[in-house]
Amino acid sequence: MNGFDSYVALGDSFTEGLNDALPDGTFRGWADRFAEFLAAGKPGFQYANLALRGKMLAEIIDEQVPVALDLQPDLITFCGGGNDVIVPGADVDEISRQIDEVVAKLRATGIEVVLFNGPDPKHLPLMSVLRGKVGIYNANLWAIAHRHDAKVVDLWAMDVLRDNRAWSDDRLHFTPDGHRRIALRTAEVLGLPTAEDWREPWPALDGPNTWLTLRRSDLAWTKTHLLPWIRRQVRGESLGDGLSPKRPKLAPLPPLSSPPADDHATAG
Repeated sequence: MNGFDSYVALGDSFTEGLNDALPDGTFRGWADRFAEFLAAGKPGFQYANLALRGKMLAEIIDEQVPVALDLQPDLITFCGGGNDVIVPGADVDEISRQIDEVVAKLRATGIEVVLFNGPDPKHLPLMSVLRGKVGIYNANLWAIAHRHDAKVVDLWAMDVLRDNRAWSDDRLHFTPDGHRRIALRTAEVLGLPTAEDWREPWPALDGPNTWLTLRRSDLAWTKTHLLPWIRRQVRGESLGDGLSPKRPKLAPLPPLSSPPADDHATAG
């Protein structure tokens, strides 16, 4: 049995759970799935998820970190700065400096902290131009974790995330099976037993595993996802405007009201 009685998840859409949709339209995501591992056999376990889509690092620090400190959980997962890194001209070292301050503050209270580095975007058309920035971000994150004795879930090293079936059409968010594998990897980092292995190979495909055959064309992706994102950035808008965190307070995990989306999709 693990030693965590309470867990708070901080971050943006990745931690909120896009696009791991439940039948009622809400999102499950890796953090909910990971919380289910933590709660196994522990009836008093409590979980809060303050993450919200579209949040920039400064918003996570200002809006979520103080709440988490007030809640004083045993464990916090922190994944922020991804939305900042993809902004043209962003200073990755400055982003990392702010994360360092947050981790130092959390660790000073004795809370266990788990960080997430960025996945390798090499295989993602058009998004691959960010690979250098993500690499610098990741190197800084490992240094932060070492400095403050935090743990890291190494998404970059997860080869299964280089398969297109781990990614949604927007090329920014994971599919349900992508979230499932990340939850399993997070449990492994903390030494939690699981019945599945995140390294499980994807089923064989009838055709080539390429974005050209499995996803929308680059032109359609640009129109559907990239241009709206650019417009929101210019206007200072966010996908999270007007929304609230799905689990703002520590509370027991309710049972799933209905089966989630298929975790083992064989095509994107």
